[in-house]
Amino acid sequence: MKLCEILALIVSLMILSVGCSEKTDALTKKQLDIFAMDTYMNLTVYGDSAETALENASERITELEKIFSVTSENSDVWRINNSNDEFVSISDDTANIISKSVEYGNLTDGNLDITIYPILKEWGFTTGNYKVPDGETLGNLLENVDYSKIMLNNNTLSVPENYQIDLGALAKGYTGDEVIANLKENGIKSAIISLGGNVQALGLKPDGSKWKIAVRNPFSPDTNMCILEIEDKVVITSGNYERFFIDNDGRKYCHIINPVNGFPAENGLVSVTVIGESGIMCDAFSTALFIMGTDSAEDFWRKNGGFDMILVTDDGKIIYTDGLTNNLKNISSMPVEVISRE
Repeated sequence: MKLCEILALIVSLMILSVGCSEKTDALTKKQLDIFAMDTYMNLTVYGDSAETALENASERITELEKIFSVTSENSDVWRINNSNDEFVSISDDTANIISKSVEYGNLTDGNLDITIYPILKEWGFTTGNYKVPDGETLGNLLENVDYSKIMLNNNTLSVPENYQIDLGALAKGYTGDEVIANLKENGIKSAIISLGGNVQALGLKPDGSKWKIAVRNPFSPDTNMCILEIEDKVVITSGNYERFFIDNDGRKYCHIINPVNGFPAENGLVSVTVIGESGIMCDAFSTALFIMGTDSAEDFWRKNGGFDMILVTDDGKIIYTDGLTNNLKNISSMPVEVISRE
């Protein structure tokens, strides 16, 4: 998970109950709450075909959850992780998301690496049995972390023996893109979805205004830091306040692992929010930029573009890109710096 269920990005409108409907500005409003991919998901859809669209979206989410699950023996990911260096057949969805993971791994100089799963397990972030691994154990596990060793050939894939993947850094972003595409196919022009805090907006609100999304304050996750106004955009945050544990010495360890050293990332950032048009891209970049740290994240944005971002530093400063100038309102007491490509 990128954001713990409730303490993440909060859609400005309230999600009610499964199948709830009403007329709003002559459009039927339908809402759905479901639990999938180990998180709570809320979908709000406007339009005459809203009910059918939600049914189809729910089916698509369930389908992808079964394919991407790391624990279900019927999933593509489980079969990959137990393939013993043999090629296995995978679905189009798995081939697509893994192809993107390799692309983003290359683009971010390996800061996104889906083969990090064995190290996540060793730290206890997949089981809840938290511990700080010893150096020898981490060193041995790091020998089996390298996304470039993934061999993908159309709908067959192989990873070396003892390699294991986890799609958690991209799965909800990919799923959000699929849900939005599904809604469009059903004639929906106005919708807002929150997949465990990953927020994606389709079009404008029925009244023609932009959607308002609140981004949480990483230093006080029960309060909001800023308000974003968006249209046809995705908003995804990674932060060190989402999933973490504190050891006996009072040291905090978050779940975002640096694939270079096997330790939770500590590069001066406490949260990274990425805003763009692609859910899978925003999902991947929010993780990778968090691992990079402030200076490298800024350099990456200036070099690549195609998205906006909000960085929050560990000394309590908000840094955001100038593309958000007219659509971001800081409601915290933190100082703000706006960066540009010039």
